[in-house]
Amino acid sequence: MEALACVLHAEKDLRLEPVPVAEMQDDQVLVRVGAGGICGSDLHYYLHGGFGVVRVKQPIVLGHEVAGTVESVGANVKRVKPGDRIALNPSRPCGKCKFCQAGEHQHCLDMWFYGSAMRIPHSQGAFRELIVVEEHQCEPVGDQVSLGEAACCEPLSVALHAVQQAGALTGKRVLVTGSGPIGALVVAAARFAGALEVVATDLHDAALKKATEMGATRTVNVSVEPGLKSEEFTADKGYFDVVIECTGAAVVLKDVIPALRPRGTIVQVGVTGEVPIPINAIVGKEIRLVGAFRFHTEYALAARLIKEGRINVKPIITATLPVNRAVEAFELAADRRSQMKVQLTF
Repeated sequence: MEALACVLHAEKDLRLEPVPVAEMQDDQVLVRVGAGGICGSDLHYYLHGGFGVVRVKQPIVLGHEVAGTVESVGANVKRVKPGDRIALNPSRPCGKCKFCQAGEHQHCLDMWFYGSAMRIPHSQGAFRELIVVEEHQCEPVGDQVSLGEAACCEPLSVALHAVQQAGALTGKRVLVTGSGPIGALVVAAARFAGALEVVATDLHDAALKKATEMGATRTVNVSVEPGLKSEEFTADKGYFDVVIECTGAAVVLKDVIPALRPRGTIVQVGVTGEVPIPINAIVGKEIRLVGAFRFHTEYALAARLIKEGRINVKPIITATLPVNRAVEAFELAADRRSQMKVQLTF
């Protein structure tokens, strides 16, 4: 059996073509994909053929933010049944290595993550009509939310993990730098975690408007002076308890430290290359700098929060196109001034 999929052959060479559907085993589930969100990594593969040292070296099915409907289940599957609407966890850790055994599955030594060119052969993605998955990847989302909303479970999981890395946020003042899809979801996750204030920054007012819709108590356009250099944020050694950095821009660390109080925490979510770190300021303020990479247990939490309407992800979905317009959708997603999350329907 075959099904149509979005296959990237090289930079800007995205084709809709049939790919084989694996034979379902007794512990597996056949899912008809209904919606998928285009992530920043998908865009890097499409626009540039990869990012950093990670390059597309063979045809790869893109996509890891997906949701769909269960078509059929193997004889041993108990968690879901045909007709169930599910969010599909793209993370497939081995469960056997020392990190998996320690509960740190996001650092698995033999991770297969949908739509990733980090390994050879590439880990094929989920922008396809039909896909065979493991039972544990399926998170039921009920009938009250759209499959487009359910497809936001993956980026919300990233945001929830970032917030978890920050520690307790109840009553805290939180700064979120960058109001793209992840930044906007971090805003919502921080509010859910009990933050007293969540201030969001960006270079564009359209993104800041979305951050407000996601729960930001205030926004700052950092392209307009004084931005974060405002006396309000820098007086008395800093205003914020926590910074969650979602841009990956080299200049941001230098800009946020004066606004962060002594013994505050910076959670780095945005990825980039090497950046200069103001070590003297880190030492002098006893700042805690911690990374946030992917997620594990947070995926089930994200599915439940979306299912129960406790976090509304609809504001970040700015465009939805059918899969036969996939190239158009990718080009649209590249316009960060007008778009937040562009999704495909299957």
